[in-house]
Amino acid sequence: MKIYTKTGDKGFTSLIGGTRVPKHHLRIESYGTIDELNSYIGLLCDQDIAAHDKDFLKEIQDRLFTIGALLASDPEKSKMTIPDLYIADIEALENEIDQINTLLPELKHFILPGGSTAISYCHIGRCVCRRAERLAVHLAEESEVEAKVIIYLNRLSDYLFTLARKLSNDNKIPENQWIPRIKKN
Repeated sequence: MKIYTKTGDKGFTSLIGGTRVPKHHLRIESYGTIDELNSYIGLLCDQDIAAHDKDFLKEIQDRLFTIGALLASDPEKSKMTIPDLYIADIEALENEIDQINTLLPELKHFILPGGSTAISYCHIGRCVCRRAERLAVHLAEESEVEAKVIIYLNRLSDYLFTLARKLSNDNKIPENQWIPRIKKN
């Protein structure tokens, strides 16, 4: 099987179900952003981080493939069985966030991205995740999107922020706190 099909050479692609849409279609933007996010999480997994965190991130990558498949499906025509996202997947993110937060100092400032490469990758992933969430919300206004997809992306961005804080704490790297500059009269 060849990796190239030439079927997209005129700016169109197929959704799962066969519907042809322009490559700039909101559904394509949505699952393309999920793919981008998954790539950043892969890059984060390649960093020197705890085995538990790597394992959890690999589970997230699996869920992102599921979300990508859900978003790539034509809700009106797809007869394929697509993997499903479960409430338990959202709860797993929430439980991990709660567990990590028990180890962290109270958050008293906004945090600027940075501190180490791994921390920065968490923040990049968080930003891409928020964009994916915005696109999914927009798509949901125009078409069918499972509510669990939007909720999962919302929690995932919170998890990536929390993981960035954990990596700072684990490696004794001071958090890059934002201290607003106040104009003096």
